[in-house]
Amino acid sequence: MYEAIKSAINIGYRHFDCAAYYNNEKFVGMAINEKIKEGVIKREEIFITDKLWNNKHNPEEVVDTLKDSLKLLCLDYIDLYLIHWPMSTTETPVARDSQNRFIESIYSYLDTWKAMERCVQLGLTKSIGISNFNMKQVKDILGIATIIPVVNQVENHPYLTQNKLKEFCETNGILLTAYGPLGSPYRPYKRTKSTKGILLDDPMVKKLAAKYKKTNAQILIRFQIQRGVLVIPKSSHPVRQKENFNVWDFEISTEDMDSLESLNQNLRYVKIEPAQHMKDYPFNEEL
Repeated sequence: MYEAIKSAINIGYRHFDCAAYYNNEKFVGMAINEKIKEGVIKREEIFITDKLWNNKHNPEEVVDTLKDSLKLLCLDYIDLYLIHWPMSTTETPVARDSQNRFIESIYSYLDTWKAMERCVQLGLTKSIGISNFNMKQVKDILGIATIIPVVNQVENHPYLTQNKLKEFCETNGILLTAYGPLGSPYRPYKRTKSTKGILLDDPMVKKLAAKYKKTNAQILIRFQIQRGVLVIPKSSHPVRQKENFNVWDFEISTEDMDSLESLNQNLRYVKIEPAQHMKDYPFNEEL
């Protein structure tokens, strides 16, 4: 991971998406600080996103949790801090009950949000946002927020376009960020019995890749850019990192964008099924 991040910086990547749950904060921090020392980048040229995990929603713990992340990153501040999921779990990150379900805690994401605002006020992060929140939950946040979320990071790709959520967020000044834009082939909880279909192998994606002389991944990344969605593809391989970065020299036609939009199946790869019983589980709402 450490070498992959250094490679990405050398290629030109400047936004790095971290999370306590990914266990990648230390490696991101090491790579960034090494490149700063080498003079390749300056801190202000890098954008760092980090996330608050579900077992740290207690408002009294949020500030200290971010401070702990900053220590791992060896940074004084981050650029964006997200509530990773609306659900709140008990102290152990993925504690399970007798039915193998996550154990729910008492904390509301509304109270957690007020603590997130405190992180901005203390200068620990420049901005705050949310991740995996449905439309109702975004409305709840907007109803109590002093600081409006700048982004809602959600799974998004042609099989799951989430246009209603996208439109609602944009109307309220919230940018949609797409994780899993290639179909989440390497993410935790990526596949379950109820998921099917490999997005990168979709015939339409392959057809357009051949038409534009691009890779399948480049088509999917460019699709999000043209929709006005911030996109965060994941790759540790230098060749694929370069390919994913080189998406600025072509434009997908309106007709072909419509063809990609038509692939929508409301298909989620990331479901976290052990959390489906929880009151704040976000994916029971209609898309």
